[in-house]
Amino acid sequence: MKKGTTRRRADELRAEYDLTKLGSGVRGKYYEEAVAGTNLVLIEPELAEVFPSSESVNRALRALADTAAATVGQRRRRLATEPQQRAAAKRKPAAGRKGARR
Repeated sequence: MKKGTTRRRADELRAEYDLTKLGSGVRGKYYEEAVAGTNLVLIEPELAEVFPSSESVNRALRALADTAAATVGQRRRRLATEPQQRAAAKRKPAAGRKGARR
């Protein structure tokens, strides 16, 4: 059995394609635009089994971010009220204590 010819045709493009109008290509012309719109994160294989799609990963991370924000918000509110509570406790004596200061 004979092998097919290994020679290529000299011109594979159609006549309407004018290569002189293309000019020279610029390597990485759109690289920064592509990188700015993409955030690629690699996860471990066992996590990829739990989160099979980017939507599931995003949903889980949003839930985690919301929980963290709620926890920080509660902590800040609690810390803001603690000094006020301490100041109020110092002003009035505790009931039933002997020798409580005013």
